Amino acid sequence: MVVASFRHPGEFGGLAPLFPTQPGEEGGLTLENYRVFFGDWIYFQIFLKSFVIAGLTTVLCLVIAYPLALLIARSPRRHRDLMVLLVVLPFASNFLVRVYAWMIILGPFELLFTPVAVILGMVYVHLPFMVLPLYTNLEKHDPTLLDAAQDLGANAWHRFWKVTFPLSLPGVFSGSALVFIPVLGMFAIPEILGGIGDWMVGNMIKEAFLGVRDWPFGSMLSLMLTVCVLAVAGLAAWFAGRRLRHA
Repeated sequence: MVVASFRHPGEFGGLAPLFPTQPGEEGGLTLENYRVFFGDWIYFQIFLKSFVIAGLTTVLCLVIAYPLALLIARSPRRHRDLMVLLVVLPFASNFLVRVYAWMIILGPFELLFTPVAVILGMVYVHLPFMVLPLYTNLEKHDPTLLDAAQDLGANAWHRFWKVTFPLSLPGVFSGSALVFIPVLGMFAIPEILGGIGDWMVGNMIKEAFLGVRDWPFGSMLSLMLTVCVLAVAGLAAWFAGRRLRHA
């Protein structure tokens, strides 16, 4: 992929020969793909929009998943397996079938082909990836810590923010990574539920490979996305380690 990102596109798609075999045929390596990427503001806008959508999806998933995971973790043990099964049950059906079902749901409300539809689809698809790490973490908490905090005069609100939430941060970071990173590269949901203005990085990569068949440009976009993901993951790991050391 790295080498392909520095090559010329083939005349009929794919990659041009690395060593030209005919007069006038493009070959060798070039920086043209990166020059186009860094020289056009539209690509930065799409990358920025993808990060905003991924961040918003992650926050919404966290807000919805945390109470649900806490409810499951504090439910009687005999009910937990059934509740976890209900969380993962949507995976039993095909991904595209579930996304197309949202077209029917959103159609009467005139929300189809809008950014709201894209966000709703993203949250729906990725919500279980936030619930499961949170539940796995929350069920391991020692309940005597909450009893001790209550004996020391902490009310329910303070017990949550001073005891439960700090202990659940590893689950929060794991769930956030499992949601944020896949959303960045998602192309099916924006293409089905959104409009042309709702394209994300994944849509550009898909169009470069399968639409215009410009494999070098698609490879370059894939590498740029990989670099961004690694940067975010590294930053999150540094922040998580710093927070845990402080705790």
